[in-house]
Amino acid sequence: MYDMMNEKAAQAKDKKAALGPDIDLSSFTAEPTDHGYMEDLTKLPMIDRQRILESGVDATEEGRSGTYVQEDASVLHAHSLQDGLEVLPIKRALKEKDWIREYYWKLVAVDADKYTAAAQLNLQDGYVIRALPGAKVTLPVQACLYIHKEGLGQYVHNLIIAEEDSELHVITGCATSPTLKRGLHVGISEFFVKKNAMLSFTMIHNWAEEMSVRPRSVGVVEEGGLFLNNYICMKPVRSLQMYPTIHLAGKGAVSRFYSLLVGSPGSELDVGGRILLKAPETRAEIIARAISNGGRIINRGDLIGEVPGVKAHLECRGLMLRGGLIHAIPELQAKVDGVEMSHEAAVGKIAQEEILYLMSRGLTEDEATATIVRGFLSVDIPGLPPALKAEIDRAVEMSEKDYL
Repeated sequence: MYDMMNEKAAQAKDKKAALGPDIDLSSFTAEPTDHGYMEDLTKLPMIDRQRILESGVDATEEGRSGTYVQEDASVLHAHSLQDGLEVLPIKRALKEKDWIREYYWKLVAVDADKYTAAAQLNLQDGYVIRALPGAKVTLPVQACLYIHKEGLGQYVHNLIIAEEDSELHVITGCATSPTLKRGLHVGISEFFVKKNAMLSFTMIHNWAEEMSVRPRSVGVVEEGGLFLNNYICMKPVRSLQMYPTIHLAGKGAVSRFYSLLVGSPGSELDVGGRILLKAPETRAEIIARAISNGGRIINRGDLIGEVPGVKAHLECRGLMLRGGLIHAIPELQAKVDGVEMSHEAAVGKIAQEEILYLMSRGLTEDEATATIVRGFLSVDIPGLPPALKAEIDRAVEMSEKDYL
């Protein structure tokens, strides 16, 4: 198993890197709420079904290989629809599965900051999604962490494991009830991509405007493994701070991060990612697109080459629509000779001549702006199955009214 001491040293940097506002955890309640288990998610109220659908989670489970849904601190639904796939609540796994101790709190340090410590002390639940050795889970597993109770602090711990030679696609939607105004989400996620395995993990966040969000994520990719991490946050949120870290620990391991961000008025987003290339022939890529519609966005990326023969690229691009702030912070660290690393960073506004050209083709000014923005947000993510690509496209389309 991965060396925890190395990870603690790496996470020490996060305490300095995180610039988001400090959150008073005592101002939120962590009292559990029992919503009961649901065998059929289509019996959810239509308003809740629509809300989670906007985050990529379909209550009908059509085109899915498994589902996990948690409302507040209560597990509504958890099951697998495919052989070779396990989907279960983490509290249940801790009671019933001896192997879970090999993974639980092995990558994220409990004492990394006050949010990780609070997640341990106030654990409500969370999911375990595991593809068994050789399993090919080509239809996505869907997971939803939903907050309905006003003022709730939701504390979850998730484990995502792609065993040797397996393939696993996960889409996770974090969302709040349309009636909720204020809440807190603290989520611990640990990713394990074993030898020659492939894992894609797509997050779509759909929070309330007064939500504070503190995910803490770390993963390790073994020899020949591939990890794709896709993050979409295009709805208003008060404060979001996340900095996932991936360790490429085996020869030929690959990781790619893609993120689409929109900062609305009043929103503060401190989002980034770090990939450590620790083994020969590893490859890494971080691609970020950020739009400020009056919010504040800090867009970070850090690539660390620790052995010769690695390749990595970082690209951060920002588009200013209606003021606000975009602060791009690309970092490259080469610790030995023989690494190949590059980065691009650019922040600007829509060129007036582009708008005029499209208007000359018959579009209105708003239609021309929308067309340019859609093109800016269009990022080719290789390796995604069509179902996941469609969910990302739908999330962008459904968010259009919020950023234009």
